[in-house]
Amino acid sequence: MYYRMTGSEWNHVSAELGREMRQLTHDRLQTLAGSECPPGLIAFDHDLPVGWVSLGPRQDYRRLERSQVMKAVDDRAVWSVICFVVPSQYRGQGVAHALLRGAIAFAQSHNAETLEAYPVDREAGGKAQASWFGSASMFAAAGFCEVARHRSDRPVMRLDLPNDRT
Repeated sequence: MYYRMTGSEWNHVSAELGREMRQLTHDRLQTLAGSECPPGLIAFDHDLPVGWVSLGPRQDYRRLERSQVMKAVDDRAVWSVICFVVPSQYRGQGVAHALLRGAIAFAQSHNAETLEAYPVDREAGGKAQASWFGSASMFAAAGFCEVARHRSDRPVMRLDLPNDRT
């Protein structure tokens, strides 16, 4: 929910509500989860959740409006892949790659034309602490191409999705 709110909205909720903030963001997330376009995807190993990816239309992520690192490249209507969560015991097993494949298929099934991401480029000095954005190498392996770089270690990468709507 962090990227779905502006900084001032998040700070207001944090300062005013404290512990109630978790309930408020939980309630908002529940509403989104029940919508036609849920806020992300969950990876499962049988019945056990092992990962999460947040994605959706860029305009749904209000914090991106002012981000210097993730600012808009142009006025194209894109979907954004915002973050991944994979618990440490499931890392290195392809969970994030599977989530990315699922995100691509999900975006395409919702008629997105372009999927955009803001990963960390570890080869350019990106810090492992920001790995929740995904790695540039993972996105490149999935066919994404760099279209901009607003900071040396954070490319903006895009994948044009096949358009079956004729």
